[in-house]
Amino acid sequence: QVQLVESGGGLVQAGGSLRLSCAPSGRTFSSYAMGWFRQAPGKEREFVSAISWSGDFTYYADSVKGRFTISRDNAKNTVYLQMNSLKPEDTAVYYCALKIGSHTYIPQVQHEYNYWGQGTQVTVSS
Repeated sequence: QVQLVESGGGLVQAGGSLRLSCAPSGRTFSSYAMGWFRQAPGKEREFVSAISWSGDFTYYADSVKGRFTISRDNAKNTVYLQMNSLKPEDTAVYYCALKIGSHTYIPQVQHEYNYWGQGTQVTVSS
């Protein structure tokens, strides 16, 4: 299997910023898209953002659009989620996910992804 390791979570005040990173290890693929999802206590896991293999296409949930930026550095096999202007409602466990290949897919659909990270906690205090 592929292991996805998230990092960069933590406790931050409202209005602050965090940058999450996700680095796959183990099995590798020639191309893959990456996504970020999050799950708050008592809520279902929801889509946050995604990026194509090329980086040419990015996708954002309406709730984070304009505040979060997804990017990737394929040379480092790393995807990033820059989170600015954080709000208490952003508090959740954030998961990165990998979809094998570079063909068209629906980035908001969780079942599109083949592998998932263990999650990293983001807590935004008021």
